[in-house]
Amino acid sequence: MDVSRRSFLGGAAAVAASTVFAGPAGAAGRRGLSVSGDRFLLDGKPFQIVSGAIHYFRLRPDQWRDRLTRLKALGLNTVETYVAWNFHQPTPGRADFRGPRDLAAFIRLAGELGFQVIVRPSPYICAEWEFGGLPAWLLADRNLELRCADPAYLRAVDAWYDQLIPQLAPLEAQHGGPVVAVQIENEYGSYGNDTGYLAHLRDSLRSRGITSLLFVADGASEFFMRFGELPGTLEVGTGDGDPAPSIAALKAFRPGAPVMMAEYWDGWFDHWGEAHHTTDPGQTAAHIDQLLATGASVNLYMACGGTNYGFTAGANTSGTQYQPTVTSYDYDSPVGEAGDVGAKFAALQPVITKYTKLPAVPPPARSPRLPAQTVPPGESVSLLDSLPALSTVVRSAQPVPMERLGQSTGLIHYRTTVQGPHSGPLSIHGLADRALVFVDGVQLGVLDRNHPDATLDLKLEKPRTRLDILVDAMGRVNYGPYLADRKGIDGWVAMNTQQKLFGWEIRPLPLDDLSRLRFAAAEPGPGPVFHRATAVIADPADGFVALPGWEKGVVWLNGFNLGRYWKIGPQKTLYAPKSLWRKGRNELVVLELHHPGTTIEIRPEADLG
Repeated sequence: MDVSRRSFLGGAAAVAASTVFAGPAGAAGRRGLSVSGDRFLLDGKPFQIVSGAIHYFRLRPDQWRDRLTRLKALGLNTVETYVAWNFHQPTPGRADFRGPRDLAAFIRLAGELGFQVIVRPSPYICAEWEFGGLPAWLLADRNLELRCADPAYLRAVDAWYDQLIPQLAPLEAQHGGPVVAVQIENEYGSYGNDTGYLAHLRDSLRSRGITSLLFVADGASEFFMRFGELPGTLEVGTGDGDPAPSIAALKAFRPGAPVMMAEYWDGWFDHWGEAHHTTDPGQTAAHIDQLLATGASVNLYMACGGTNYGFTAGANTSGTQYQPTVTSYDYDSPVGEAGDVGAKFAALQPVITKYTKLPAVPPPARSPRLPAQTVPPGESVSLLDSLPALSTVVRSAQPVPMERLGQSTGLIHYRTTVQGPHSGPLSIHGLADRALVFVDGVQLGVLDRNHPDATLDLKLEKPRTRLDILVDAMGRVNYGPYLADRKGIDGWVAMNTQQKLFGWEIRPLPLDDLSRLRFAAAEPGPGPVFHRATAVIADPADGFVALPGWEKGVVWLNGFNLGRYWKIGPQKTLYAPKSLWRKGRNELVVLELHHPGTTIEIRPEADLG
């Protein structure tokens, strides 16, 4: 899913017919989902899939049951989730399926609540998630080509599948589990045309034990489906708005096959610095009614919102303009980021239950919320002064990007010494994404990847001057041809456009452990500075953290990274669920990169703009 595609979807008219899908045939009594002509069968009986997307990796585990119960009340008979590779395997080697990463536990819970489950475990998921779900360590190999039949890439995917598929295969319908369908790749027609790559993924899933119905999903127009199809495999669509053109395109492309919108976008995501997106509840419900009335199947994307905690939000780019995604993934969903239900839920419930024949029951009560509270940050410590506590120095002639150093996300710091006296423009080539530049500890200015030709006027009055560059790396691109989005400085730093600066000390700053910071009582000063405050909570409950007057940075609650804030909006609050709060004293740490405010607010309601 990506905003750049909206101009293409819903506008397909005449499209070429394609080969009839030759998927597994259904038989009476067979366990699982199959295809018979233009219908889906579940256990041999006609079944209209009315599904909703919910991402276990954007929720806390204690919320899984609550959110799934709300989707049950919405009337859905199926739920769908992506699997984010980098969430489970942030570094090469053993994948993690414990705690919040316990994919099997989430799927089993969905089955216990009566849902069929569609899993989309393709190596790439988009989802406005960091690097589209791909692990950053793939970018350490400059010769590796992503999302194609490059041998190095396929070896990495196969090694991942060796660990992932044993988590999924035992939960398939043939074994009595809820998994009925599995996606091969995600909207590949928007990226490339390597059918051999798609076939490799299909064969890798099958050889490791996946027997469920397989499918590929592309934008519902011939333009996208032509590149993304895998002959003999079910093709389903993605899109929004009036469903009639999408349905027509799918029928023309796969005559006689079931029609499904595997992503019907009932809301939309936000970029920093842009307006908050919402869609009309009544219009959304009318379009879903129109779609289901034709007998087509659907997956609402998203049915349940979530949160891009930490540094997990992705980004988009046109190649020239970089657009990072905000921390909230509320998506204007029927079930919101904090579990709230409102007008969209109310409009969709009678439509969905009309087709699934499930009772329209009230959703669970709204979760309790923390009372409003304002706390001052009484302690602070400079990031530049804390570098030895946060990281180990790496020496290099040239700046190198994060991935070369085994770092996935966070910030990264570069330091060198420059001879003087001298003056001239300082430029950074290959910057991703924002650089705070300091001369002998004093901030000179900020450079941004969206202004690649910008320079800073550097005046060196001493024989030797320390130059510090702190790079704020936002999300990696998650959609389109610019996926190889290496972070930090993937190039060089120059004076007078041509004089390269050499001899760098580099410190990766993943910021996944702040325990070695040494705070001291101090008035808030200009950044980059860590600020610490204490909030006393009588009874833990859901809440939202707001930073009025602050500019840009990251917030941790009791050591857990809630995500980024930025005064340019639209998002003004960060979701802090009940499970992260403690009864009594709670530690809030804010890394403010520029100008701090004087207070931190805890609020009972979200402000997404």
